[in-house]
Formats: sequence, C-alpha cells, structure tokens
Amino acid sequence: MAIAKAERLMNLALCLLGTRRPLSKRELRDSIEAYVEASRPDKGAASRPDKGAAASDDSFNRMFERDKDDLRELGLVIETVENIDGEVGYLARRGSNRLPPITLDAEEAAALGLAAKVWQQARLAGAASGALQKLRAAGLPEDVDPYEAHGALEPRIPVHEAAFEPLMLACRDRRPVVFDYRKASAAHPEPRHVEPWALECWRGHWYLAGFDRDRGAERVFRLSRITGRVRSRGTGFTAPVPDVVTVRETVAGWAGEIADRSALIRLRCGAGFPLRAKATRVRDLGDGWDELEIPYGHGLDAWLVEFGPDVVVLEPAELRADVVDRLRAVAKG
Repeated sequence: MAIAKAERLMNLALCLLGTRRPLSKRELRDSIEAYVEASRPDKGAASRPDKGAAASDDSFNRMFERDKDDLRELGLVIETVENIDGEVGYLARRGSNRLPPITLDAEEAAALGLAAKVWQQARLAGAASGALQKLRAAGLPEDVDPYEAHGALEPRIPVHEAAFEPLMLACRDRRPVVFDYRKASAAHPEPRHVEPWALECWRGHWYLAGFDRDRGAERVFRLSRITGRVRSRGTGFTAPVPDVVTVRETVAGWAGEIADRSALIRLRCGAGFPLRAKATRVRDLGDGWDELEIPYGHGLDAWLVEFGPDVVVLEPAELRADVVDRLRAVAKG
C-alpha cells in the first residue's frame, strides 16, 4: 500500500508539473490510473447505480484531497486557478518549484563533509552519502573534497542499539510502538506502549522521548535498556506532540542535564573524567580519592552507577539511597 501511494503521488506531481494550463479534478481523475480505480463503483452497488456513483465520487475526492495535502507538505507549490466558467483547476509551475543554484565555498563544503561523516551506521549513512552526491551535482566545488578537508577530525555518533532504526522510522511516521523495557532499578523488563516523539544522544547514549500510554505522561527511555523487538501498534497518536525544543529539554532533564541542586561525591583519582568536567569544586582527600561537588538533577543516580566502585555518594541522602538501590538491583541480576 505504501508503494502504491508513493506511485500515485508521483503521478499526480508529474501531471501538475507537466501541464501548461490548470487541470480540473475530472481531468486528473481520468489521467491517473489509481484515481480511475478508486472511481469505479463496487460490485455491491451494481443494483444501485446512483448510490454507487456517489460513493465512488466521495472516494476519489477524499483520496485527491489527501494526496494534494501530502504533496504540499513535501514542498510542492500547487496553485488553484478558477477559469472563466467557474471550474477550479490545479497546476504546479516549474518556476515556483525550482530550487535556486547551490553554491558552497570550501569552509561550507568541509562542514557538510564532517556532518556526513558523523553518520556511519544504520540507515542514515546511505542518506548522508547520497545527499553529498546530490550537492556535488548541484554545484559543490570540484576542487573541494568534503571528506578530506579536515581529515584529522573523525566525528562519530555511535548507534549500536537494534532499536534505533525502527524507533527512528516510528518517530518519522508518527506511529505508536510497544517494546519491553528494563529500568535500571528493575530486575526484569516490562512492556511499554509509547507514542515516540524524538531520539536524542546524550553522553554517548541514545534516548527516546515520547508519551507513555500506560502511565499517561511523557517519559524518556534509554535505548540500551530496550530488550527484544520494537513492534508497531496501530496508527495515530492520542497525545499532542511537543515542539522540538520541548522534547529536547525533556530528554535533557531525564538524562540528568538539568540540575537545580548540588551533590557531594568521592571519586577515585584517575577515574570519572566526565564527572570531573561537570564539577564545580574539587578537593584532594588523599589516599587516591578526590571530593567533587557536581550539579544534581534528575537522572544523576543512573549516571553515577555507571562508574561502579570508583564513586561514593556523600550527600544528599536521597541520592545516596537511589544509587545504593540501583547497585543492589544490578547485583541481583
């Protein structure tokens, strides 16, 4: 069905781009095979020709309006023109749908090359490579190699989780999903029904922000804690999707990036460099340990657990208790 719709949209776009005059609904209906099929009355309407014709007209009209909206959402500029007889026609002028020439200097090409090198895994690697090829064809300077401009820099965004690609597609298509998720403090995974909003990478880990249907609230899930396969569940979201900024703030908060307090920890010398980078105060305790004051926000307990025996929480007491609980859960398996 997805292929059939894509073919229908392509045929409609070609008709609108290829015409020199506005085409009416009737003309488009007779020119595109999918519309001809949609306009045919079903077998059950053979004994009711009037009702069958009306039903086929409604089916075509709904399909055409959806396709027209989809093309406009994809960026095609479709004009609606009324002729002297009052009949409405449609066309997409080539001048209105032609991109201006693309010119890039050496610095801009180098920036694009670095961005493309970030994605070396999953489906986005091919998309990044294809985008650079199109830019080359559209005017990327021939004497500039975007991959070699800054060869010493090797940016990477690792994508090791099998859940990344299906969740990326679910976010794009606004499709609810279900997966088994194991919280850091739980011994066994639980099924979660989620309306996915966006994927974010924090401290080398991927997180999914979305609406948890079971809990009736927004939640953030770390992809490395998703077990098994991500399955699609129906279509349509039941909760409004926040804008990009709001989603990123949510991910940042659940990942421990937003802090409103301070915590005091002991850290083994020569360990925990990400924690040291966050520290607002460091004091040498001797015997191979330092005392650090670091920002404390939601998710800090999960981050501290990752450093294992190299970290000891001194205060506040609730953070120490949360870390101890997580460590006990890990020990129990």
